[in-house]
Amino acid sequence: MAEIGTTLIAAFGGVAIACVTYSLTKMREREAELRKEKLEHYKDFVASLSGIVSGEYTPEDQRAFARACNKLNLVAPQSVVRALQDFQREIKISNAERSQERHDQLMSRLFYEMRKDLRITPKDEDVTFVLQLWASGVPPEKR
Repeated sequence: MAEIGTTLIAAFGGVAIACVTYSLTKMREREAELRKEKLEHYKDFVASLSGIVSGEYTPEDQRAFARACNKLNLVAPQSVVRALQDFQREIKISNAERSQERHDQLMSRLFYEMRKDLRITPKDEDVTFVLQLWASGVPPEKR
């Protein structure tokens, strides 16, 4: 009887370990897939933001930027969404109090939050993280 009990305990333990291992593996796979998806959305956002830098934009560039912003709402954590919304409020045309300094601060904060979400290593320093985008200096082609 003791042998049967030992065998059952060992079998149950083996099944439990296999279930836990499977669950943890699946969880890591899902996290990796979501991280990959986020990276693609973040890349699209940066590309669309680059398309509207310093007056180098067309109406289609503006639409691409709006679509990329809206996509971030789907996958980005609240800290990124909040930073995005703050940045959007600063750059919107109806903001009569726009400032380049505030623009740069909010854009840097947005990129900081995106990089933090992606767990970029080594970790960025919140206080010293400053980002600037480069413009080509070439006006957009007229269509």
